[in-house]
Amino acid sequence: IAGRSVILFVAAFLLFKGFLMAALGFGSYDYRVDKLRAGTGLEKAGAFVMQRDPVSQFLAENIGPVLR
Repeated sequence: IAGRSVILFVAAFLLFKGFLMAALGFGSYDYRVDKLRAGTGLEKAGAFVMQRDPVSQFLAENIGPVLR
């Protein structure tokens, strides 16, 4: 049961990132992640987690037309 919970959490997190990318646009999203990357240690860790990945980008590209 723990493995399924981890997979569900990761999937929900990737979907959340994809939604943010689609809502903000890739340029604005990358700008915000870059601002985090220049911050404190905790902000740098957040930037690492929030950086664009292929799965989130794919989801954003497919969610984007639905939002507009």
